[in-house]
Amino acid sequence: MTLKKLLQASSLGLLVMSSTAFALESDRNQPIEIEADQGTLDQKNQSTTFSGNVIVKQGTLHIRAEKVTVTRDAASQQHMTADGKPVRFSQTLDDNKGTVNGQANKVEYSSATGLVKLTGNAKVIRGGDKAEGAVITYNTRTEIYTVNGNPAAPTKAGKRAVVVIQPSSTK
Repeated sequence: MTLKKLLQASSLGLLVMSSTAFALESDRNQPIEIEADQGTLDQKNQSTTFSGNVIVKQGTLHIRAEKVTVTRDAASQQHMTADGKPVRFSQTLDDNKGTVNGQANKVEYSSATGLVKLTGNAKVIRGGDKAEGAVITYNTRTEIYTVNGNPAAPTKAGKRAVVVIQPSSTK
């Protein structure tokens, strides 16, 4: 695989990881810009790693992390891991539905399963709606979110998953 193809695959993994079902469609057609203190390509192992203040932009999609690694297996399935304290992302939604913002200590995406997993102080906010927990999982195929609390947390509030859903406005 050429450097260009591996970098494109890396970028695709990043984009799928953070895109929601309602993200701006036009973002997918925008150029991908990746900034980092360092980038490493391992062609033999089909792996690309960006480290040190990693910033990924594509249209309205913005991702910030300390380290991002994208690998591709023999079946061309991609796995992306972003690490940070925290990893932060945001993206504008279609139909003037605002912006989705999220963060976690670790964000993983697997093209084989279609799962996005936010681990460690995970939070996703869309308008006044909010989901917080130790782990938030989003299935990109079924569009189902799962929010899990942390039973090992020292306080009662820290042990529970928290979801806030604002009332829908009717006209």
